[in-house]
Amino acid sequence: MAEYKMENIRNLALLSHNGAGKTSLAEAILFNAKIINRLGKVDDGSSTSDYDPAEQKRNISINLSMLPYEWQGNKINLIDTPGYPDFVGEVKSGMRVSEGVVIVVCAASGVEVGTEQVWGYAEEASLPRMIVINKMDRENANFSRTVAEIQSKFGRHCVPIQLPVGAASNFEGVVDLLTMKGYTGTAATEGEIPESLQSEVESYREKLVEGIAEVDDALIEKYLGGEELSREEMVAGLRQGVVSGKIIPILVTSATKNIGTGLLMDAISNYMPSPAEREITLADGDTLKPSQEGPLAALVFKTSADPYVGKLTYFRVYNGALSSNSQAWNSTQSENERIGQLFVLRGKNQEPVTQITAGDISAVAKLNVTATGDTLGTRDKPLKIAFVPFPAPVFSEAVYPKTKADLDKLGASLAKLVEEDPTLQVHRDTTTNETIMSGLGDTQLEVAAEKMERKFGVNVNLETPKVPYKETITVPTNAEYKHKKQTGGHGQYGHVLLELEPLPRGSGREFGSRVVGGTIPKNYIPAVEKGFNEAVEDGVLAHYPVDDIKVTVYDGSYHPVDSSEICFKIAGAGAVKKGLTDGQPVLLEPIMDIQVRAPEEYTGDIIGDLNTKRAQVQGMNPENGMNVIDAQVPLAEVLRYSIALKSITQGKGTFTMQLSHYQEVPPAAAQKVIAARQAEKEKV
Repeated sequence: MAEYKMENIRNLALLSHNGAGKTSLAEAILFNAKIINRLGKVDDGSSTSDYDPAEQKRNISINLSMLPYEWQGNKINLIDTPGYPDFVGEVKSGMRVSEGVVIVVCAASGVEVGTEQVWGYAEEASLPRMIVINKMDRENANFSRTVAEIQSKFGRHCVPIQLPVGAASNFEGVVDLLTMKGYTGTAATEGEIPESLQSEVESYREKLVEGIAEVDDALIEKYLGGEELSREEMVAGLRQGVVSGKIIPILVTSATKNIGTGLLMDAISNYMPSPAEREITLADGDTLKPSQEGPLAALVFKTSADPYVGKLTYFRVYNGALSSNSQAWNSTQSENERIGQLFVLRGKNQEPVTQITAGDISAVAKLNVTATGDTLGTRDKPLKIAFVPFPAPVFSEAVYPKTKADLDKLGASLAKLVEEDPTLQVHRDTTTNETIMSGLGDTQLEVAAEKMERKFGVNVNLETPKVPYKETITVPTNAEYKHKKQTGGHGQYGHVLLELEPLPRGSGREFGSRVVGGTIPKNYIPAVEKGFNEAVEDGVLAHYPVDDIKVTVYDGSYHPVDSSEICFKIAGAGAVKKGLTDGQPVLLEPIMDIQVRAPEEYTGDIIGDLNTKRAQVQGMNPENGMNVIDAQVPLAEVLRYSIALKSITQGKGTFTMQLSHYQEVPPAAAQKVIAARQAEKEKV
């Protein structure tokens, strides 16, 4: 592939709700660009974009896919992204290195939840947009209804620049409102506008001309003066409107029939901005004008672990150029990185290149320290490019290896998974002794488990995590324990008296000594503390750790020959256990602060559901057309809340959750937890 100047490159993310036909549209684009010689299908796993076995199994996109092609003297780096909400990390990564987005809407389903979500991401990133109404050949396809829906949700500046000729099985082409010509069939054969569409075309054309005129003062003057805008003025005005975000053009296609795709490709080349037209946002908030001559600045936006190639790093060059078999300075990690052979990726295919210049996207294998979000540059003029914040995980599973061999490889494979997908997080819960993997949804974690098996040969089971309960006492108490054994020769002797008292929630554990007069020698006090630390890890109610407790050793006795550290450690632990039993112990559970965001119409159902989960609603506030519900709820009740909320709100609700505090479990619930724990211990 030839080297292109920044002005002749377009970096675009393809976005939509799951199932709107992004991948089929990308396939038709590659076919028209003569990159492939037959149209692959999503359903049979033959598309260029969905090459991963997990994607082929589920018939959905899971990873972003690079699909570069050449058209009208330009190089377009098309980034096909997943439509499924669990994989939004891939969407955000792809958008970060794009100057514009193409949002695909199904002509039959209209604007869906995912459409609104990706629109919000594009709005947040201030990216120019195009909307493609796809699947015009589908039964129930309705262009005018879909346009009305788009305009009602996203604004009147969403303006059709094409109209369909026919619909459903009669869909045969499009009318271009700029050229005022009809184009039929896959070959886009030019012809006159059908008579039946004439009045509709004139009405939509008038709105388009008005929208273009409003972009530029000279054009609006001419338009208001009753003069006709020339074709050149309309094309220039439309481009200006798209780049500035004042106009969102709406186009029409049927990807599977390959109708309208060529005209969409023309529009992308003609109206979408190039990398030269967008400044680089740096990590410190400053901006920089991109330049092909400036010092190297390249942002790593994806890392993939390939079982054959090893680690594959995707990057976008914003400034300067990067050559194969060279050196680069990782300014994020402050380390030097050796660059091997550079590749241009297209789906799973890799094409070697010698150099990548500003504005273009490439990949390189086997980097040592570089991770997603890092900037590669030069040591003497290091730059750090801003990356995107990823959403916090909302769904967790406990990971259990199936065999001893799997256990040995578990840590390394989880680390590679997290490197590949920054929306995944892994931690060890010391209270429950479980390895917890957290992400954005159950499908994401299922795919991660499959990936571990396929790529790293590690078989795991995913289970609902255990709740990290704790125990504490509710009344002060004293306890005495004497450890005494005589077995001939040296015996064992340790004797302690302890005072146990409850502490306020969140205080943790305290140990102190009030021993006077040497009843216990000073060198044995740390041994008593060790006994205390061991004993509080295993409570007397359900074997959970004990918290919010203060233990003070105030008296005891020793034997000059038979006493030792181990004797006082045993005595300390024994006294603590006795005291815990006498201190009216209770079970504590984690209480979470939860914030739910959802459209107003679901508020009643959400609150009703939270009330069944022992939640306490703290307040409600409207915010940007959504209702924000704040509540506190026991973790035990919301371990799978993301699935419940998705069901209640049809996928329109989101939530965040974090630990607030621990509080006493109600007696009825506590009895169930204790019984379940007892049964679990008996199995072992």
